[in-house]
Amino acid sequence: MEKPRVLLTRKWPESVEKAAAELFDVTYNPDDRPMTQSEMRSALESYDAVLATVTDDVKEGTFTNLKPMARILANYGVGFSHIDIEGARAAGITVTNTPDVLNDCTADLAMTLLMMAARRAGEGEREVRAGKWTGWRPTHMVGTSVTGKTLGIIGFGRIGQAMARRAHFGFGMKVLVQSRSPVDPAVLGETGAVQVATVEDLLPQCDFISLHCPGGAVNKHLIDARRLDLMKPTAILVNTARGEVVDEAALVDALKNGVIAGAGLDVFEAEPSIHPGLLECENAVLLPHMGSSTRETRVGMGMRALKNIQQFFDGAEPDDKVN
Repeated sequence: MEKPRVLLTRKWPESVEKAAAELFDVTYNPDDRPMTQSEMRSALESYDAVLATVTDDVKEGTFTNLKPMARILANYGVGFSHIDIEGARAAGITVTNTPDVLNDCTADLAMTLLMMAARRAGEGEREVRAGKWTGWRPTHMVGTSVTGKTLGIIGFGRIGQAMARRAHFGFGMKVLVQSRSPVDPAVLGETGAVQVATVEDLLPQCDFISLHCPGGAVNKHLIDARRLDLMKPTAILVNTARGEVVDEAALVDALKNGVIAGAGLDVFEAEPSIHPGLLECENAVLLPHMGSSTRETRVGMGMRALKNIQQFFDGAEPDDKVN
């Protein structure tokens, strides 16, 4: 039987690419660059399946008047706010993602950002590399403690829960949670977390805020100037969710004017472009979307995407279908 024709839109870990080649007739992207919407439309009309990433343009308009050959679009990642899900459904294209396999490493990075911002590690590292460090002194690079403080988590799915475990068991933090749906008391009880009704209720109580909610239009600028004003002036904001969840212009103003003490960001509104004001903020830790970037996780994500594709072509519903 002829193998399905599959396109990988970016370079994947070598072991995953080899596994894909054993299962499918695979075409690779040798330039390893994001696909434009025009290129994505062409791919969907030319292949049986397209395996896409967050960097590819699959937004509104991708599926308009499309005559697809592809019947499945497998996303390499858990978030899918960059994909026009309704458009894909209307075009008869199944969309899948890769949940679970990146929970721990994303929570690890969120805690890394929290610690770096709290202890001013980015500032200190830059000072040392620039040759400006003059030695230890009592008032140098004074940050804030993490142990025993209050962490607010917005979005309490698998990654949010993994973050709560790290904070509670690793640093004795009190955990407050805001989620659109009621959280199972047993899940809250695992970390002694308390669910609050609204974002407005959460923000003033917390020393740290970590975002783990979905992106997309529903949460665009969830954290805006008004909500930043509700945070403590000593508070730190961490975002490993999606860039659009934070109004970056408002965040720059808040960081520069002492509305909040700091921020740790792994995602940005217009990736890979960074708001120029953020680059001027010494109290912002900025990382290049590294949440899932461990060898184990990136391979696991790829294998999960391949499993979804294989299930689809075997006539079964993929485990991770999102539409």
